[in-house]
Amino acid sequence: MTVQAIPQNAAPNHELPDLIWPEKSGDIPDWIYTDPRVYELEQKRIFQGATWNYVGLEVEIPKRGDFIRSYVGSVPVIVVRDLREQVRVFENRCAHRGAEFCKSYRGNSRSFVCPYHHWTYDLTGKLAGVPFRNGVDGKGGYPEDFNLSDHNLRSLNVTVLGGAIFASFSQDMPSLEDYLGPELFGEFTTIFSGRKLKMLGIHRNVLQGNWKLYQENLKDPYHATLLHTYLTTFGLFVAGNKTGIVADKDGRHSALLNAKPEGRPDNDASKAEIRSFKAAMQLADPSILEFNKEFDSPWTSSAITIWPNLILIRQLNILSLRMIVPQGPNEFMLVWTAFGYEDDSPELEQHRLRQNNIFGPGGFLGIDDNEALRFVQDGIKRSLPRHGVASLGKDVEPMDTVITDRAIRSMYKHYREVMGL
Repeated sequence: MTVQAIPQNAAPNHELPDLIWPEKSGDIPDWIYTDPRVYELEQKRIFQGATWNYVGLEVEIPKRGDFIRSYVGSVPVIVVRDLREQVRVFENRCAHRGAEFCKSYRGNSRSFVCPYHHWTYDLTGKLAGVPFRNGVDGKGGYPEDFNLSDHNLRSLNVTVLGGAIFASFSQDMPSLEDYLGPELFGEFTTIFSGRKLKMLGIHRNVLQGNWKLYQENLKDPYHATLLHTYLTTFGLFVAGNKTGIVADKDGRHSALLNAKPEGRPDNDASKAEIRSFKAAMQLADPSILEFNKEFDSPWTSSAITIWPNLILIRQLNILSLRMIVPQGPNEFMLVWTAFGYEDDSPELEQHRLRQNNIFGPGGFLGIDDNEALRFVQDGIKRSLPRHGVASLGKDVEPMDTVITDRAIRSMYKHYREVMGL
């Protein structure tokens, strides 16, 4: 069973006539982060629309029957490798009475059985068995016209690139290459080049904020050089670094690129405006900042946002993914996946693990974002409504400055078109 997605060029929305977007460029209304009606419309028009949603890595399901739980927006799905080794994604909702039948994060199985009434599905999502289908002793049972094939699980469109798995409710999607566009595709395939991946770990945390704030956060170089003491003090990201921002033609995806110079930024003139810069701060183990060049790229870091639910990070020798899972207008979950390559040396693998302490829910700088986004959500929920401001920089200037909100404005231009706002 498949479901028809809402196209990207959806007609203007007449369901929410009381919500008027401000006319001034760069103004963002508070209600997009708090209104339950907006949240529900996002699920239909964005996550269940014509988008590719990241759902997992092939290395997580290497064998036939291997599966993981994942999400497309707020919809729980199962990602599984079937008996023909094809990757399948289908809804984690029994077609009988709606139970979320799989509660294990990962495992291996030859079928899925709903615990409520034991409807059984094969690894392609087809309904394979129903207890007491014909009743007992000629009594009860389903009608004669009951057809198993009418009650398969909802299957999603699936594409795999370089070991990364994406799914869509739309059956008419462009290739992932076309979806990303040439600029973002190049950054993506720098990491997902076809080398066999190796999982290093997964963790999850729930943030008290709207899911879009996290997409904004990684499109916002302005905060990165102001909020994060670790980034600025140790030169990972400061305003004086060589930087670049690239985006696709529709403004959905972007990449914040940065080249870390040698040493600390003690002589960087921009540090005078950066309160987070702490010249006296030292690391007990400076090796955590060692950079082993491994890609043909001028950048030591890239923060790639792929609309609507993926953040892909390459920072020094860290390789990690963050999947955004909306859980209502005021809350979302992040699923952090750290990985490397199967052919990494033991020393490089240990170095990746050590450097991953920079990120994560309690990482050296990840915790800063968690708190900042909570502050934003608290402010817009509890205060009188007004508009946020994202007017830094010009839309036509070169994308080589961190003092700009250009990528945020581009994202919301696309968002408004899809949402009809």
